[in-house]
Amino acid sequence: MVPLGTPMPAFELKTAEGNVHTSTSLSGPNGLLVIFLCNHCPFVVHLADALGELGDEFRDLGLGIVGITSNDVTNRAADAPEHMPAFAAAHGIGFPYLFDPTQQVARSFDATCTPDFFLYDNTHTLVYRGQFDNTRPGDDATVTGADLRNAMHALCQQSPIDPKQIPSMGCNIKWKAACSCGKTS
Repeated sequence: MVPLGTPMPAFELKTAEGNVHTSTSLSGPNGLLVIFLCNHCPFVVHLADALGELGDEFRDLGLGIVGITSNDVTNRAADAPEHMPAFAAAHGIGFPYLFDPTQQVARSFDATCTPDFFLYDNTHTLVYRGQFDNTRPGDDATVTGADLRNAMHALCQQSPIDPKQIPSMGCNIKWKAACSCGKTS
């Protein structure tokens, strides 16, 4: 896991509709939550409605939220930009959902799976990088987002965030194949 205290990588990405957002423009007075997600992953689908609710809950608390998909859409067509608006609408996701076509943003964050959560304070310093909650696809437990939600509330209240954090669990980011020269296609 990326160490707490790591600075947030700067980024500039577009929505499927072509709206440009930057790490700076998305940050609220209390910070920014960056979520690496995608449309097809069962772990993301499992908590997608709760992500929409999370966005609604924190909209007025000074915390920016952004979703980023970085999967190789050549092999995962369901994650292509043209499908992102319908996925967001179906789950009530009102925060910007951006596409990372080169996968450089995911690499700069050291993101590994979907979903993967990175919470930064107002100085763009990493304060949480863990799981949403302890539910998993197929179990009967109610999705609450308790782990992440507790960290977000603590951040907004300027309270300490527990440094003991459980890593995110999900599908691996679908990386582009590398050619023999080491570059991705």
